[in-house]
Amino acid sequence: MQKVLIAGAAGAMGQKAVALVNSLADFELTAVLAPHLADEEKQQYQLGAAVKVYHQLAEIEDGVADIWVDFTLPDAVYPNVKFALQHGFAPIVGTTGLTDVQEAELIQLSKEKQLGGLIAPNFGMSAVLLMKFAKEAAAYFPDVEVIEMHHADKKDAPSGTALSTAKLIAEVREDHETNPDETESLDGVRGGDYHGIKIHSVRLPGYIAHEQVLFGGAGEALTIRQDSFDRQSFMSGVKVALEKVGNLNELVVGLENIL
Repeated sequence: MQKVLIAGAAGAMGQKAVALVNSLADFELTAVLAPHLADEEKQQYQLGAAVKVYHQLAEIEDGVADIWVDFTLPDAVYPNVKFALQHGFAPIVGTTGLTDVQEAELIQLSKEKQLGGLIAPNFGMSAVLLMKFAKEAAAYFPDVEVIEMHHADKKDAPSGTALSTAKLIAEVREDHETNPDETESLDGVRGGDYHGIKIHSVRLPGYIAHEQVLFGGAGEALTIRQDSFDRQSFMSGVKVALEKVGNLNELVVGLENIL
């Protein structure tokens, strides 16, 4: 029986993760990190009487769990994952916002601790496949832009999935600007720029998580799109991560790398 701590258990994704762990025979939810959750609210948030509620990192006891699942906030994810690795928890990270430098530091720490874990920009299978297909297409279509659309409450932009998509595309093509001489009459109208790949972020009520990768060529175009209509769609990927994280001996980035 693997013991699980969920950081961000009171949030929308955290609640889906709580329900998932509660449904699995080989996993037990033993603790949560939820800064604003009162003990008397435990039942409301699907937490059994034996589940420990922590409000800050300093309260968390060694050995309370084997696996740390993180669905928190961009400004909390780095200290959370660093704490998890330092205290022997195998992290499964769905929170976006880590910089390349932070990711590299955490990977190095995981190697030193000989502790496996996963950072996943997206746990949805459709998003993982979109990134895979986009990388394949970019070898033939160097002119590409990314549009990602999320709910209005998302704290960071661009999404981790969109940035990961751009990074994968950049691996298979040289730096390329579709129109290097363009000007903007409105600052930022062309979106963010990652090695010549424009990334556009949309934040609107009613959306969950959606991405389009648009390729253009002479006389033709290719669009790859994925849509996540319900947060439950991410739980199949979280389940895979829970089942496989024990087989890893360092921090891995990308769900596709453990499938």
